[in-house]
Amino acid sequence: MMTTVVELGKRAQKAASQLGQLGTVQKNKLLEAMAQALIEKTTVILEANQSDLAAASELPRNFVDRLTLTKDRIEAAAAGLRQVAQLQDPIGQVDKAWVNAAGLRIAKRRVPLGVIGIIYEARPNVTVDAAALCFKSGNAVILRGGKEALQSNLQLAAVLRGVLAANDVNADAIQIIEDTSHETAARFMELTEYLDVLIPRGSARLIHAVVNQAKVPVIETGAGNCHVYVDRNSDKKMAADIIVNAKCQRPAVCNAIEKLLIHQDVAAEYLPYIAAKLAPYHVELRGDDTTQKILGTVVKPATVEDWSTEYNDYILAIKVVASFEEAVAHINKYNTKHSETIITNDYQRSQQFLDQIDAAAVYVNASTRFTDGFEYGFGAEIGISTQKLHARGPMGLEELTTTKYVVRGQGQIRK
Repeated sequence: MMTTVVELGKRAQKAASQLGQLGTVQKNKLLEAMAQALIEKTTVILEANQSDLAAASELPRNFVDRLTLTKDRIEAAAAGLRQVAQLQDPIGQVDKAWVNAAGLRIAKRRVPLGVIGIIYEARPNVTVDAAALCFKSGNAVILRGGKEALQSNLQLAAVLRGVLAANDVNADAIQIIEDTSHETAARFMELTEYLDVLIPRGSARLIHAVVNQAKVPVIETGAGNCHVYVDRNSDKKMAADIIVNAKCQRPAVCNAIEKLLIHQDVAAEYLPYIAAKLAPYHVELRGDDTTQKILGTVVKPATVEDWSTEYNDYILAIKVVASFEEAVAHINKYNTKHSETIITNDYQRSQQFLDQIDAAAVYVNASTRFTDGFEYGFGAEIGISTQKLHARGPMGLEELTTTKYVVRGQGQIRK
């Protein structure tokens, strides 16, 4: 019989209280051991993943890419664990301290959130990333992945839990929900008596569903309708290189671009060059009237829906704009506040773009694919938060903590 989410919550609360007794050195040694265990268990992990892939053979290729584990991806997950081990432990860190008028010594100290719930789709790497960051920051975690990745997630969690158990640490610091039904997910999102925060990671549909249904406080991680704007004063080759990387390296991830905006002064020269660079990747191009006139039949007409759609596939919508101001207005209207970039040689334009674009990460002359906890030096990440409260951008260790005020006196009473 599967364990109920209530029982998982009870176990997680107990484990969370015990995690507070672990020091930084011990947590780091356990993370290193988890990394080594992943490498040693690569074969059984890949076998479990093959079971998931066999059942998902009819699903879209972008979905299968997210689901697929390889030896390299397992090694990358292990590297993420080791990097988290090397990061500064935020627990106990004092943000600031002062003495008030009554002589009380007041300190604002970092503490764990407690029990964190993660709801995600067919991304087994999230199982490792989330477990590592929650463990290092002193939080117990309950993971609810998609049904398509269930066998992979169970095996990954078993490896990590095995390391904890072998070192006399409560393995319930990392738990996974085996029942992937909607009913169980709904109960999980209402677990206010045990969960301190819920973090959804995945498609816009998943995130909206969690935000609308959850009774537990939610930190939104956002979908990625990301843009590249190519300014009139820019380098053609740089623009093409960045666009190809941002679209084609891994099109199924949230920091891949979905839209290209290009200034009308360079569109006729740049677009054929960019299209030729994208052609080997078989990227489907959709464009406005001007783009279609420049590129001809290789471009499909773009619809209104295209401007707000996150494809997660080899599809790119293109719009020619008359001005920098039009580009900024379009991005701020249709983006999901994730990652945006400008290609320009004009410093003033770059500064305006940085100031005026409303997004968690804004780039000048660089690929949006860098919006990633590992690339930012945070180690593995929980996700990219696109909200403005508590956490924004790649969520690392500090974003998984809260604060408490520690106050020391010498018998003071308030008058």
